[in-house]
Amino acid sequence: MRASALTSGTAVRRAIEINSSVQPRQRPRRHELEHKLAALQKDYADLHTAIFEAAQVHRRLCAPRLVREGDFEIASEIFAVRHLPGDFFTVQSRGDQNIFALGDISGKGLAAGMWTTHLVGLTNNYAAISSEPQAIVAGVNHDLCAMPLTMSLASLFLGKLDPVTGVLEYCSAGHPPALLLRKGGELQSLSEGGLLLGVTSTATYSSAAVQLGPDEVLLVYSDGIIESRNPKGEEFGYERLREEFRRAQTQTADAILFSVLGAVQDFAGTQPLMDDMTLAVIRRTSANAPVLN
Repeated sequence: MRASALTSGTAVRRAIEINSSVQPRQRPRRHELEHKLAALQKDYADLHTAIFEAAQVHRRLCAPRLVREGDFEIASEIFAVRHLPGDFFTVQSRGDQNIFALGDISGKGLAAGMWTTHLVGLTNNYAAISSEPQAIVAGVNHDLCAMPLTMSLASLFLGKLDPVTGVLEYCSAGHPPALLLRKGGELQSLSEGGLLLGVTSTATYSSAAVQLGPDEVLLVYSDGIIESRNPKGEEFGYERLREEFRRAQTQTADAILFSVLGAVQDFAGTQPLMDDMTLAVIRRTSANAPVLN
């Protein structure tokens, strides 16, 4: 028993001696690791701040959530699947007309978000030169294809709206069909245009015109809306979008916006977003608006 105790005491003293001899050599290494950890934490905080600032720049590039022009109200919202969205929605006044654009750069995250600024700039530049939707889209596509760096493909729905007459001229570059909901409940798909942006510089684009009458609504969206999935793996899809749009028709543009977004989120449940989601609702409100023949 005593021998065992002595042996144990000797082992303890020996361990203390070893620990005492090692610790001084470990301290510089520990301090080095602590310094590296602090540097990494600072880098992470700086990156988080930079991403937040980039998101604020993106927000300022896009239209306010609610815009009113004459008899029209335009509501829009963007949800990013990762910090910085690759979608955008802009509205510009050009004399007595308004030019709006909803774009979606393929991919997501920082790479898509960085290209967004460039695409918005090109769209604004060409909108300042021409008011014809097909000419604006063709110019943007030409410049994208001429770039030395290859950008991801992008879709774009661009419209020129006269807030007095309600006439909308539009051009769609590979974008999901916009939906025009007539007062009587008829849905019209707007898909005239051409190829996705960035496919080929020789692409040609066409435009079409429709008129929004009193209490008629236009819905423009990115494919993140229809491709949202529920826990079973089912997509929200076009049919659910149409049903929810019809159901909310008599509400304000803002209410329609959140009704549709709420339906998408309820459908997805706990499933994470698969892609950026952007939705714009353009509604004509005046019952006295003139109708063209």
